[in-house]
Amino acid sequence: MDQEQERGITIQSAATTCFWKDNQLNIIDTPGHVDFTIEVYRSLKVLDGGIGVFCASGGVEPQSETNWRYANDSKVARIIYVNKLDRTGGDFFRVIKQVEEILVAKPLVMVLPIGIEDAFKGVVDLLTEKAWIWDESGDPMNYEITDVPEDMKSQVAEYREMLIEGAVEVDDEVMERYLEGEEIDIETIKRCIRKGTRELSFFPTFCGSSFKNKGVQNVLDAVVDYLPNPTEVPPQPEVDLEGNETGKFAKVTPDAPLRALAFKIMDDRYGALTFTRIYSGVLNKGDTVLNTFTGKSERIGRLVEMHANSREEIDTAQAGDIVAIVGMKNVQTGHTLCDPKNPATLEPMVFPDPVISIAIEPKDKGGSEKMGLALSKMVQEDPSFYVETDQESGEVIIKGMGELHLDIKVDILKRTHGVAVDVGKPQVAYRESITKVLNDTYVHKKQSGGSGQFAKIDYTIQPGEPGVGFEFESKVTGGSVPREFWPAVEKGFANSMEKGPLAGYPMVDVKVTLTDGGFHAVDSSAIAFEIAAKSAYRQSFPKAGPQILEPIMNVDVFTPDDHMGDVIGDLNRRRGMIKSQSSNPMGVRIKADVPLSEMFGYIGDLRTMTSGRGQFSMEFGNYSPCPKNVAEDVIKEAKERQEAAKK
Repeated sequence: MDQEQERGITIQSAATTCFWKDNQLNIIDTPGHVDFTIEVYRSLKVLDGGIGVFCASGGVEPQSETNWRYANDSKVARIIYVNKLDRTGGDFFRVIKQVEEILVAKPLVMVLPIGIEDAFKGVVDLLTEKAWIWDESGDPMNYEITDVPEDMKSQVAEYREMLIEGAVEVDDEVMERYLEGEEIDIETIKRCIRKGTRELSFFPTFCGSSFKNKGVQNVLDAVVDYLPNPTEVPPQPEVDLEGNETGKFAKVTPDAPLRALAFKIMDDRYGALTFTRIYSGVLNKGDTVLNTFTGKSERIGRLVEMHANSREEIDTAQAGDIVAIVGMKNVQTGHTLCDPKNPATLEPMVFPDPVISIAIEPKDKGGSEKMGLALSKMVQEDPSFYVETDQESGEVIIKGMGELHLDIKVDILKRTHGVAVDVGKPQVAYRESITKVLNDTYVHKKQSGGSGQFAKIDYTIQPGEPGVGFEFESKVTGGSVPREFWPAVEKGFANSMEKGPLAGYPMVDVKVTLTDGGFHAVDSSAIAFEIAAKSAYRQSFPKAGPQILEPIMNVDVFTPDDHMGDVIGDLNRRRGMIKSQSSNPMGVRIKADVPLSEMFGYIGDLRTMTSGRGQFSMEFGNYSPCPKNVAEDVIKEAKERQEAAKK
């Protein structure tokens, strides 16, 4: 992407396939920035193992911690690679310490660097006690394996002992032999390392300089030796239409029925690409597959292996492969593709809700249709990007994970799709909730000749558990409200929750309990009870202590020491709550909880405060009640927008 080259960051995940020592490696490179976590989410879903890459001079950066946590949640086995050891300020051992302290992870050091910064020329393999030394040609094959430098022998002996002690801890029998003084052979140590890596007990750690092709071979060897292959990870569970596990699994074998997951949609100059992980069975060019989400079948026209921007046509792929299917029309991220004669659905993907929105309109008034088509494609490609039309104002609203996320989308609209747009002020995704328990009754009665409408509901509304959303429960006994009408009551309340009573923001964390009611044998219907619930919402929720909730962001800031006071003072002015501070030779890392509404434009302010040396990341943390003065401003602005939309 042009945006990636200009900004020097990864925005989209990229897939490639390569071979190393007769092993096929399917590789996905993911972004590090938290605004593009969707790419990390969906990649982790389909990966068997990972490589955590850290800069030798930058160390464990704020966004690194976030993505590492996602990998922990997904239980993905990893190795660690400390890159750019040839850079000024590169320090392998400082990064190791940061991994231990910040990521609370156990790095298992497998190599030691020979030289630092400009003098970096190779690594010592601690297992074999041999030095790998490259020349300065940049050719990865121009290296020699030789004895450990004399001045490193004591350090190598120390770290090799630490390596062996860490490895044998995962196997009681081997550890007992080691403690009795037995010399453990290399193959047994490697077997222990493989076991511990797969169990996430530790993370084999390497170093090098990818730009100069130094140390990369050792990392690739480690991928083959220590990370699990597709048959060694827990099989993917199959689920029913409600998302509940059925007890069946997609077995990683070509002999099983086809089970594949579409994890990424991308539109390029050759057409739509559906990136797919095959969990079981075989997928052939020309096959017909069933999409269990849509219930529709599609024929596989072309299969390709991706190599970044290039591709290679293939005729077949099997369990364990990651391929792209060209030209599929009705598939979206998270859909299951399977054998039509033996259908099944794989566990779906879950994506985060957006926290920021802006209104856009085409500069060219005749460009609305073109913009609509472009946005439709962009939504297909990125499940964390939302588009909707404001019913009152008619404005097109785009929603995403952060300012950078939406900034990139606006740029893509202009460059890729030729649609220049005017952009409104960023809007925060506020929510509303209640603070009081309220018991109430509502009767809906309508008679206008013929059959009428009648529904009576007695109900309790109360604050729900944080993060749950909307809960509904019926405690009706004795048939005062027939069971067939309960879903209509739930639907009426649930639909009403889309607009809160204070400012029209969605209601969350509310529980409604239907306790009693009444019905008429002729005049009662599902529609009547749904209307009753909607009217009950309007009647009761304004009396239940409604409040505005604002999104609180987990903010992670890095600043040089001499600017720490300015940065902390600025965060306090933004209503931030400082959670922790930690120092290292490069500067100070500050973690804080800050309302999203106070963070717009922060990157520019941070750069000004720190003379361009500060950096930060933030991700959604939770919703929290607004202070009274902030809530009043939010309500006032919402009403002004509503009034303006009516004119």
